[in-house]
Amino acid sequence: MEREAENIAETEGAGSSGLVVQPIDANFSLKDRIYDSLKQAITSMNIYAEDAELRLDERKLSEQLEISRTPIREALARLEQEGLVHIVPRKGVFIVRKTKREILEMITVWAALESMAARLATEVASDEDIAELRTMFADVESEEAKAAIDEYSSKNIRFHQAILRLGGCKLIQEMSDNLFIHMRSIRARTISEGDRAKRSVIDHMNIIEALEHRDAELAERLVREHSMNLARHIERYVDYLD
Repeated sequence: MEREAENIAETEGAGSSGLVVQPIDANFSLKDRIYDSLKQAITSMNIYAEDAELRLDERKLSEQLEISRTPIREALARLEQEGLVHIVPRKGVFIVRKTKREILEMITVWAALESMAARLATEVASDEDIAELRTMFADVESEEAKAAIDEYSSKNIRFHQAILRLGGCKLIQEMSDNLFIHMRSIRARTISEGDRAKRSVIDHMNIIEALEHRDAELAERLVREHSMNLARHIERYVDYLD
């Protein structure tokens, strides 16, 4: 799951606004292969983009995967149970986008998970792992981040995944995976708004410094405040979620 999430974050730019189904890995059973392929395709999308295509076409998916519709419907039912899609009788299958209130609640939960991961990282992460965070932004200045927003957005998402990973708690990572599709997309959508890119670079460097100094209290607080700043931005300025 961790490697899958990293692969998704490394997709070109901030993610596609259309569904891109990947080839099926022959090492899994058919049902698992279909489910895995569809989930990766959905998670790779920027579902909050203005031009995002949220309706899934069973016939097109059947043609792309070269299989019948029955196992696809079974995979979609499983994805609906996870809250990734919504099946509307006689209308179709739609990728789920959260409301503004739901997104704000998800950010609050994410802030709690990631801030605890940051605290744990000060205790268990190696110096080399923390140094890799600084390398990630070594060639990024605040103005450059705004100019190359798609590239920076991808680095931004990888940074937050790295914090979760460095905490070394698998349960925190698993719980955050359920929020990832929405957190990834809403960060990508909002990073270019106002001065968020510039502020993001500054916040990240302060977080890295706290981790390097093994300051658990400061690292936890900075990561939590960073996420809650996103919530405040959405609360005040975002009007396209409802």
